Amino acid sequence: KLILCGFLLFTCSAGISARENNQQAAAWSTDVIGINEMHLSANYWVQQTKDANQVLKSPADIARFKKEIFSTNRHMVNPTSYPEELPGVDVREKILAISKPDRSTLYDPDGEILQVAAYQQYTANLGLENIPTSVTVRFALVVARSDMRTYPTDDSYYRKKENQNLDRFQENGLFPGDALAVLHSSKDGDWAFVQSYNYAAWVRLENIAVGGREEIQQYKDSNRFLVVTGDKVWTSFNPEVPALSEIQLDMGIRLPLAEPGSIENNLYGQNPYTSHTIVLPTRTPDGKLLFRQALIARNQDVNHGFIPFTRENIIRQAFKFLGERYGWGHSNNARDCTGFVMEVYKSFGILMPRNTGQQGSGGFGENTRFTADSTREEKLQALERMDIGDLIYVPGHVLMYIGDVDGRPYVIHDVSIFRYTDEDGEYYEGTLNSVSVTPLLPLHGTRESTYVDLMYNIKRIR
Repeated sequence: KLILCGFLLFTCSAGISARENNQQAAAWSTDVIGINEMHLSANYWVQQTKDANQVLKSPADIARFKKEIFSTNRHMVNPTSYPEELPGVDVREKILAISKPDRSTLYDPDGEILQVAAYQQYTANLGLENIPTSVTVRFALVVARSDMRTYPTDDSYYRKKENQNLDRFQENGLFPGDALAVLHSSKDGDWAFVQSYNYAAWVRLENIAVGGREEIQQYKDSNRFLVVTGDKVWTSFNPEVPALSEIQLDMGIRLPLAEPGSIENNLYGQNPYTSHTIVLPTRTPDGKLLFRQALIARNQDVNHGFIPFTRENIIRQAFKFLGERYGWGHSNNARDCTGFVMEVYKSFGILMPRNTGQQGSGGFGENTRFTADSTREEKLQALERMDIGDLIYVPGHVLMYIGDVDGRPYVIHDVSIFRYTDEDGEYYEGTLNSVSVTPLLPLHGTRESTYVDLMYNIKRIR
């Protein structure tokens, strides 16, 4: 079923007739209900936003928010604040909280069922028998974008034979400069079980570099830093040091700037004056942390410090991901619904827990909560009071409010499939698999229930 949406008509440029322009507009169509091509432009939403440039939280307010969420939310951890020693039983418990069989039957890429014997092999590689009575905590920085895994393996498994979109062994993503507490190593020595600021799981050792607690904390606390404000940017090509060459950096990454007096006029055969000179963590052959200067060209989408937390910037940051393919747990070199929300807010310096339930149930921000007794009318009234950037939580999913069209709320969200009932009462299910703009009210979470029915919280970060 294909729904042809209305056209967006542009003022004709020289050499293009009105007829030709209309034909181009008419060629655009979608099966997504309630969408015109103009809705896919950040400018459309910014232009209709009241007080678009009002600063919603000052840097001092954001610093207080960060301090509070780390002190009150159990899912938020400063890795460098870990004690030097942890009881071995605590480490074992933390590993087994993640590394456990899925509650559903899983299938490998060939459609074969994940058997008990395979689970036993993965469990054996946890090396639980090697956990001492008292674990000495090590500290590290991430040197390359990395997957966090359920078990110490790259093997992928799925809940459906025919749907290989959600790898159930994929947990989260890590980014260059992320600080970690290293709690254990796998039996084969290729993986580390680590705690990041909002998640604990397995990462390949080759993607982290171990250093001292103090030097890592100093690196994270640098007062002069660059923030990645594009969806992805890259360091400049470096023929002399491959570890610094064309490194991908995702939105929200915070990297210290090199001290001006330390920058030479010839850095790896390039004059750095047309670039930003940052400090990147690298890994020595024996896994130790080594800081080195790297270049990011000034044409890349970055900012000195966090960008102002305004409604316009919320919209523009979100739309930089528009069309990026969905990536469960930061797979596919992308992100999922919570990853999308986290990266947008990270560009303002705002950090949040990893999973939807942790975010939606968390006490941080201003929350409008609903129970099983809440009526649809109560929910619709709450939706009328939403502000740009508000987060709408349904079980297993989060959506970001971007504005209204004719009094109807619209959202941007990272989603794999979509379901709705059209104006004729017909139910439809299709594929999105990307960061997408949709109306909220027609969407279903299940065939029987709309997102409005399922909505349990609206969270405002202010």
